[in-house]
Amino acid sequence: MSDEYVGPIVLEVNGTEIEVTRVNPTVDTGRKLVKTMNSTGRARGHVNGIATYNLTVEAVKPKGRTIIWENITDGKLSLYPEDDRSSDKTITYQNFTVQTVSDEYNVDNEARVTITGFALNRIEE
Repeated sequence: MSDEYVGPIVLEVNGTEIEVTRVNPTVDTGRKLVKTMNSTGRARGHVNGIATYNLTVEAVKPKGRTIIWENITDGKLSLYPEDDRSSDKTITYQNFTVQTVSDEYNVDNEARVTITGFALNRIEE
C-alpha cells in the first residue's frame, strides 16, 4: 500500500494561477523570552507576540507571459489536499507580498524564479 501526500500547490495572483514547484512556509510565533533578575539566575517566562508567515516559493517561468514578480502584492497561496474525501484541510496564505526575487537557469533548459515574501494570514479550510 502506498502513502498519499498533500496535493497541488497553487499560487494565484489577480486571478491568474502560477505554476509552483516548491514552497517553504515558515511561521514565527513572535514569542520572546523574558529575562528577569531573580535568585535562580535563569529566565522564568515568555511574552506572546505577533505571528508572522514567511514563505519561499519556487515557480516555473511561463513562456510567452511576462510576470513582474517583484510587483506581486496581495497574492493567495493555497496547498490543496490530493483527495477531497480525506480529513486534510486546504491551507491558504492570504495577502502574500513579495520581498525578494532571484532567477535560476540550469542545464536542463529550465528557467525558474525563487521568490521570498510574507503573508498576513494563514487559514485552514
